[in-house]
Amino acid sequence: MKATQLYQAPSHAWLMFGRDEGKPEKIIDTNQYLVKGTGQAVLLDPGGTELFSPMLAAILQHIKLEELTTLFASHQDPDIISSLGLWDKALPDATLHAPWLWEGFIRHFGMNNIKYQGIKDEGGDIRLNDISLKLIPAHYLHSSGNFHVYDPLAKILMSGDVGAALEKTNAPIFVDDFAAHVKHMEYFHRRWMPSNRAKANWIARVRELDIDIMAPQHGRLFKGEAVAEFLEWFAKLDVGIAS
Repeated sequence: MKATQLYQAPSHAWLMFGRDEGKPEKIIDTNQYLVKGTGQAVLLDPGGTELFSPMLAAILQHIKLEELTTLFASHQDPDIISSLGLWDKALPDATLHAPWLWEGFIRHFGMNNIKYQGIKDEGGDIRLNDISLKLIPAHYLHSSGNFHVYDPLAKILMSGDVGAALEKTNAPIFVDDFAAHVKHMEYFHRRWMPSNRAKANWIARVRELDIDIMAPQHGRLFKGEAVAEFLEWFAKLDVGIAS
């Protein structure tokens, strides 16, 4: 599994894990993000069951296991959080932040030790000692209870399935030609995003943020001008259609 450092400061760091060449065939590639603070860390969208072993090995290259105090699940899908039952055995005193709406569903993945912190519809914060990450509502994009994570210091928005592209594991980390990248995203967004109204609400909310990097859960990340190019493209895209 490839690890890429997205941000480094005295207060904290962002690492992206993905492009897992060892993943089983026909399972989509996913991006996982680790925000490492002083003595505490949060793993954003930890991934599926099949990813647990490579993810555990990868993060132990950067933190001690006891520093992983917090998990975050943007929504309920298996590629997001079906590894929960395995993390539950590895982390005796951790907290999962996830939408309140999905608690009864997410617990099916197995949860005896980890505490469930339901996120209210309007959002909230995840605090790691000296830093605070903002939980941005993204409901109906593409789940009815859904959140993204914004770091105002690093200026990174972890955007879940918004901006996602389904590509091979050898795809570059960043979008370098937005026009050429559209073909990898268009069908996914038309089919998996059900509401133009929800899309417009999210775009208005996100345009108020200062973003250097937009980091989706699948595919390449958007940096610099590519962030604005994505928002402009997404605003014009008609979503909620199956053809």
